Amino acid sequence: MNRLRLLAAVASLLACVPAQATQPDHAAPSADAPTTSTVPTTLGEIGRRVAAAEPGATLVIEPGVYHEHLRLTKPLTIRAGGKVIIDGGGSGDIVEITGPDVTFQGFTVRNTGIDLDKENAAIRVLAPRAVIKDNIVEDVLFGIDLREAPDSLISNNRIGGKALDIARRGDGLRLWRSDRTIVEDNVIHDGRDAILWYSKGVVVRRNTGLDSRYGLHLMFSDDVTITDNEFTRNSVGIYLMYSTGVEIAGNRLIQNRGPSGYGLGLKETDRFVVRGNLMVGNRSGIYIDGSPLAPDVPGEFSANTLAGNDVGITFLPSARGNLIYANNFIDNFNQIAVAGRGNLDANQFWKGDAGNFWSDYTGYDQNHDGVGDFVHESATLFEDLMDREPSLRLFLFSPAQQAVEFVGRAVPAVRPEPKFTDEVPLMRPVPVAALPASSSSTRMPLAAGGAILVLFGSGLLRLVRDPAGGPGGAL
Repeated sequence: MNRLRLLAAVASLLACVPAQATQPDHAAPSADAPTTSTVPTTLGEIGRRVAAAEPGATLVIEPGVYHEHLRLTKPLTIRAGGKVIIDGGGSGDIVEITGPDVTFQGFTVRNTGIDLDKENAAIRVLAPRAVIKDNIVEDVLFGIDLREAPDSLISNNRIGGKALDIARRGDGLRLWRSDRTIVEDNVIHDGRDAILWYSKGVVVRRNTGLDSRYGLHLMFSDDVTITDNEFTRNSVGIYLMYSTGVEIAGNRLIQNRGPSGYGLGLKETDRFVVRGNLMVGNRSGIYIDGSPLAPDVPGEFSANTLAGNDVGITFLPSARGNLIYANNFIDNFNQIAVAGRGNLDANQFWKGDAGNFWSDYTGYDQNHDGVGDFVHESATLFEDLMDREPSLRLFLFSPAQQAVEFVGRAVPAVRPEPKFTDEVPLMRPVPVAALPASSSSTRMPLAAGGAILVLFGSGLLRLVRDPAGGPGGAL
């Protein structure tokens, strides 16, 4: 055993890998940031038309480039009648909405200021029932920023940040106390986060988030539905913190590999359901910290496919009361990891007769009922050492790993206790939900390709394990 500890220590020195970086705490909207107008009083051409319009009027703006800042203080519909660009000239906020029931549609809004203290934004909404749709927002610090703007609609916008270091960027989308807002069909890229603060009953669907820090971040936001989104190449795909009653279904979380690198992270979140999601190529498909926080309602993970991640699910020892069943764990380097000492006895990896499909399951199904005849448990010595010393990942697929595994099989005294047990492992993978077409997503080919590879690979595994087919053989 002393030699094994020495191996872990030497590997740690050789790898020279620093401790995992902690994501900086996300600040709430600045108390110093204005909640009243910062827009210049000198009106441009669009501003003069807005000032002259009656409440409830509809304005159609002719094509052109307009160098001005707008303030909309009354119910109004304002649409672009072609390619209309509103350029902020690199200063301040550009469009500020302080009146209720405003529709702002079809514009290109670009070139905000870069003052993080004032949180310069392309479109800031300070009133309820705003409709912000079909806009292009580019070269901006903050993109669309809602503050106490409930019952709004943010639809079919493309939001891109400034070419700044990620620590100096603003949020592509931010909701602050904006209950019952619908966020749909948007593309958000090269920003900091898309974040919900203290916003209840929000629906987030069919959006794409890429090349940012958090694709979607919830803070103290309850009863939120997150469906059919794609988050890729971010540090974290979706991260839930201190929220309750969240449904996450049918999303694609792909290649999120930043300092944390979670497809989905949950911290002290309650009453959540995670089902039918595809998580491919992340550092960790799912990361669970202190969730669920209350023990009376389990966290539920079902029908998800976790494939080709460094780790399928990472648990902190504080994660208790999770129900994990009918999921596919396919060719993750480490299917389940515990980040710290402890086991997963307080979590259950099956429900009734439904366990999970594991690509590394070594059992068989003699009666062809679709359930393995032996339990599946993770008790490999190298995985156990790697949970304690992540830098040992350097030796994956090397002779050192094979040597450690040989020792673990040959010497029962050093064999670790199983981290978890699946009492009824599935012999065939759970079908992957069909991926919908998404004209806004630039990464759909990767998602579709990942799903096809998952199905193809799991089909081969099924043929190897169960040549006779058995009942329910179709994917």
